Amino acid sequence: MSAKDIFHDAVKKGLEKDGWVITDDPLRIRSGRVDMQIDLGAERMIGAEKGSEKIAVEIKSFISSSNISEFHTALGQFLNYRFALQEQQPQRFLYLAVPKIPYETFFQLPFVINIIDNFQLSLIVYDPNEEVILLWKK
Repeated sequence: MSAKDIFHDAVKKGLEKDGWVITDDPLRIRSGRVDMQIDLGAERMIGAEKGSEKIAVEIKSFISSSNISEFHTALGQFLNYRFALQEQQPQRFLYLAVPKIPYETFFQLPFVINIIDNFQLSLIVYDPNEEVILLWKK
């Protein structure tokens, strides 16, 4: 079992405040005989006729001394999880959750912006102190 990120509960509460129902904590998927765990699975009704919207969220804290090292890990996990979700749960959209301060600093560096654009990462920006979601970025 993998360890939960220190901000796991803050993101979970932020999603719930936004009207999401946490369906999986963690979301377990299996692809090519490899087991993986994405931090959260959530669902929200978007209308009686339209059904529901489903997401998966990988939560990162970016509190270590090396943001680039955490970013490498996060990018690798994101790409692996997205591939597995496309195979196993194509209705579910994957987000990488990052805290406000690293988003406003590290994630504004041209190199990071280019990587995010190139790999089409979708982000959730959260405030770990207020336990709210600040930004959804597809």
